[in-house]
Amino acid sequence: MTRRRPVRLALITFLAAGAVAVAGCGAGGSGAGSAPTQSPPAGGAPGDGAGAVTKDDALAALVPPNVASDGKIVVGADTSYPPNEFTDTDGQTIIGMDVELGKAIAAKLGLTAEFQNSAFGGILPGIAAGKYEWGMSSFTINAERTRSVDMVSYFNAGTKAAVAKGNPDAVNLDDLCGKAVGVQNDTVQVEDLTARNQKCQAEGRPAIAVTSLQAQTDVTLALTAKRVVAMLADAPVINYAISQTGGQLETLGEQYEAAPYGIAMRKDQGDFAKAVQGAVQALIADGTYGRILAKWNGTDSAITTSQINPTG
Repeated sequence: MTRRRPVRLALITFLAAGAVAVAGCGAGGSGAGSAPTQSPPAGGAPGDGAGAVTKDDALAALVPPNVASDGKIVVGADTSYPPNEFTDTDGQTIIGMDVELGKAIAAKLGLTAEFQNSAFGGILPGIAAGKYEWGMSSFTINAERTRSVDMVSYFNAGTKAAVAKGNPDAVNLDDLCGKAVGVQNDTVQVEDLTARNQKCQAEGRPAIAVTSLQAQTDVTLALTAKRVVAMLADAPVINYAISQTGGQLETLGEQYEAAPYGIAMRKDQGDFAKAVQGAVQALIADGTYGRILAKWNGTDSAITTSQINPTG
């Protein structure tokens, strides 16, 4: 697998005195324009992810009383990042792979997960402010983030590119200088293009014309409307966008620089991260995790071992 050249770093945003790194994979808020209609997988409406998941009393005992007291975990997620987190055709119900996994993890802890929509850049600051107890929105785990929050791994994904069907603009992923490329705000793909642009500049070549938008769905729209000639996003998002655009798009190259996604939570929560990690591992062991990933075509990015703040 081709590895991305630049090192994955975080673009950092601060919330008053509580600084939280916010760059990485994931979605932004609503953007202008109308994106292609997003639909759940074939075979019926998505389940809630909890299914027949049974509570693990030992893991539930590790949940902090202030979290367990109301019987729910409030989860911040950006709902413009299908198939990981997005709204159903009713425009209100939040669905997706992360949503089903989050509900199953919460059920293992004897709780329910309540997903709330947020702009991507506001989720981790929302955790610092006590608005959310989890952030579960395709967050890539990196060193900048784990300085401020604990992150429990549950998936592994890298960056992928998409272009118009047939690649009429002859886009070469290894040479994007002078090309118009779309990405979502606050993602590692922004950093990817920043590093690539530095190389273009050093070689005296035209810069990449980067279109950075608040919502990933708007980035997809920009590509189908030919306002950009390529887009970069997380691999499952690219795959799903292609499936939803009626043959207008195709992938360019393979996934590169895969890294784990993590569930984010405050660091001052005792054994909460340990409880969440144990719940993910239990769902891997009993097959629930695999069934949810298979439903959302995420099997290729499955992990076998969940970790707290993994490095490397």
